[in-house]
Amino acid sequence: MSKFDFDTITDRSNTNAIKYNLAEKRNKPLDAISLWVADMDFKTAPCIQKALSEKAAHGIYGYSRPDSRYYNALRNWFLTEHNFEIKDEWVVNTPGVSYAFATAIRALTEEGDAVLITRPVYYPFSNVINNQNRKLVNSALVLKNGHYEIDFEDFENKIISEKVKVFLFCSPHNPGGRVWTKKELEKISEICLKHNVIVISDEIHSDITFENHKHTVFASISDETRENSIICTAPSKTFNLAGLQFSNIIIPNEKLRSKFTKEMERTGYDEPSLMGIVAATAAYSEGKEWFEAAKAYIWNNILFAEKLVREKCPKIKVLKPEGSYLLWMDFSAFELSDSQINDRILNKAKVWLDGGIMFGPEGEKFQRINCATPRAILEKALIQICNEFSEEK
Repeated sequence: MSKFDFDTITDRSNTNAIKYNLAEKRNKPLDAISLWVADMDFKTAPCIQKALSEKAAHGIYGYSRPDSRYYNALRNWFLTEHNFEIKDEWVVNTPGVSYAFATAIRALTEEGDAVLITRPVYYPFSNVINNQNRKLVNSALVLKNGHYEIDFEDFENKIISEKVKVFLFCSPHNPGGRVWTKKELEKISEICLKHNVIVISDEIHSDITFENHKHTVFASISDETRENSIICTAPSKTFNLAGLQFSNIIIPNEKLRSKFTKEMERTGYDEPSLMGIVAATAAYSEGKEWFEAAKAYIWNNILFAEKLVREKCPKIKVLKPEGSYLLWMDFSAFELSDSQINDRILNKAKVWLDGGIMFGPEGEKFQRINCATPRAILEKALIQICNEFSEEK
């Protein structure tokens, strides 16, 4: 039995949490169960809470920079968790990974240049490309036997025909839950190196993998790959720290790192969040036991969700994730439009999810649900959805 409590429901209303406080502003039912935003409904590790409390009690919150404690903890985490050795000078801290995407795209491309993505994929990918006035190029993932694969022939053809400069990659994949194999990563690297395409790899979910699936840091594939990639990570998904605005962007190539930091400086961003530094240092130093317990709880939630849906509404197909705490559910067996599915889930089942279409047209008739929540909340939401879509209705 875990010594950490993940079953207790913590009231997050009126805490500035966008997951709970935006319903009225976005015209959502106030009584809908909120499982859309990808943060956890668990209190973070006690060691992190303690570190933050102590810093808060200090009473001075001035300009701050990470110190050797942070770098040592980060290096050790990557070495023990991912068998990847990083150097202090490779690390650039940003407020978040989406900020890093935008900064890297501006630093490495010109307006009108093509940036490749593989949809369905985390929706800020499309937004950040379009907002930087770059050309969005898509090589759609292929859904086979309940999981997504890359169509490498199409992938390379798009790079050639569209003169792609950057590939924005999601690893592990959000929303589909794939943990890409080393062989797949080697193929991606081979193609991108061949055509001088720089890889920006979003690895924010890298710690959350299940069963025999093991995340491979893209930069670890080879020396050449390391010099051709930017790895975007953060403690936010692993330890539920998204609101502290602190990410670790790993850029081994000195020239790429210089371009990135110069572009970052143009935005006026300088010192990172003090509380982000404190939390990240505590997380990577002392948070492993809590994280392993949280991951086990989430995995049991995923298995519970899969079983419940299979038994109560088998027409809903659940794609069991290899990584992340996000469950991708397929409603295409119903003779309903995408908007009808969204309406029934939100306004009749009273559950607020992320509709699949926001991840690209390839996500039509899918829904993304967050399983990093107390079991009672997840169970209630799934029962309400299954009741709404059951055969008897």
